[in-house]
Amino acid sequence: MIDLKNLTIKKAHKSLKEGEYTVTQLVTTYLDVIKEKNKDLNAYLEIYEDVLSQAKKAEEMFKNGQDTILTGIPIALKDNILFEDHISSAGSKILENYRATYDSFVVEKLKKHGVVFLGRTNMDEFAMGSSTETSAYGVTRNPYDLTRVPGGSSGGSAASLASDMSLVSLGTETCGSVRQPASFCGLVGLRTTYGSVSRSGIIAMGSSLDQVGPMGKNVEDVEIIFDAINGFDKKDSTSIPEEKRTVYLSNKKIFKKRIAVPRDFLSGEGIDKEVLKNFEESCEKLKNAGYELVDVTLPLLKYSLAVYYIVMPAEVSSNLARYDGIRYGKNEEGKNLLDVYMKSRGRGFGREARRRILLGTYILSHGYHDAYYNKALKVRKEIKEELLNLFNDFDAFITPTVPFPPFKLGEKFDDPVAMYLSDIFSAPANLADIPSISIPSGKTEGGLPLGIQFTAPFLREDILFIIGKDFEKLV
Repeated sequence: MIDLKNLTIKKAHKSLKEGEYTVTQLVTTYLDVIKEKNKDLNAYLEIYEDVLSQAKKAEEMFKNGQDTILTGIPIALKDNILFEDHISSAGSKILENYRATYDSFVVEKLKKHGVVFLGRTNMDEFAMGSSTETSAYGVTRNPYDLTRVPGGSSGGSAASLASDMSLVSLGTETCGSVRQPASFCGLVGLRTTYGSVSRSGIIAMGSSLDQVGPMGKNVEDVEIIFDAINGFDKKDSTSIPEEKRTVYLSNKKIFKKRIAVPRDFLSGEGIDKEVLKNFEESCEKLKNAGYELVDVTLPLLKYSLAVYYIVMPAEVSSNLARYDGIRYGKNEEGKNLLDVYMKSRGRGFGREARRRILLGTYILSHGYHDAYYNKALKVRKEIKEELLNLFNDFDAFITPTVPFPPFKLGEKFDDPVAMYLSDIFSAPANLADIPSISIPSGKTEGGLPLGIQFTAPFLREDILFIIGKDFEKLV
């Protein structure tokens, strides 16, 4: 019997290498758990038909001595990450039958290692949401409490992992969509540096914000996946060239074990008392472990959420304009081309997607472009510079991952402003293009997971892995 609950990538690799069990046996064990649990959780939208053939290919790699630490490792894939000849619907009816014609960069990289992609996981439609309630294929539930959300938009990827239906998973982030569900499901979730992991083959939401990020049960597993998918891609104009990475990292600052605490950013309303208590306890644990924590003032950080909810809808309205029923999307017949266009445009979008498209269109419209979008870009630049200056003296800064524990299904669904507040601590990293990680930090009195978040300088995921591994020993 394979102990999935305590399984890690290194443990699985060792067992596979020593012949304790085969890749097929490992994968079959996960498939049995999926069959038992997924009907209640709705984490997976589909289990791929070629799972066992993928496993056989991985076994051949072991036999031929071509295996790596990731060979045969079962991974869950978010439904907006392209996997050639497999459906990628982005949680929307518009793309329900769309089969990818090529592999995304991250899938291509992981295929070379011989990983086994188990299936595609549920998500908020076009990644728009913080609860996986806006999916066109039903809600996903939190494995810790089926009456609560798993977070979003990568809620299916988080729920599959937390319920032992995958060993690791991939999600995407536009603002907290990896870290927030990781926090809600008691996992480690990494938002990668913008440009460190290619966006090629990712169904776009906000092009200046989107990033692929791994989730795991511990920091080491997340680090292993990051190392595998990290790298330059000529097909992505925002991908960071290797020479630029080398120059930047050759000048990296020495690790000082010095962490900033933005107290003014934590003084706002709406932060749950148990979250604050857990945050303070986490800070004390780090101090006792030899870290220096210093209170700082970051006056611009409080504007991050407002800036994000101007920049993101504007980019959404641009990216989703292609689903007009002519180029992509559902097509409705009409008397003439104009009639076809009028009937087809927007057909199939859910409520949240329509809300953000309309908001973004308004923001970019004549007379409001300068008042909102251009002004938001200026503030975004100022926030980035504020954090750049902060990192001259500190390795990272710390906040809770989310201002409240996992909430009940439907609790915030009809109150978009309350839902958007989920992103308040996530937004700075996405706006500043820098990496951030959520680490499990304890539970509420009712047993719900809580997470703590560390945010580091550009391309310094290594700092997050060091702090994260240290913090794991303290919890």
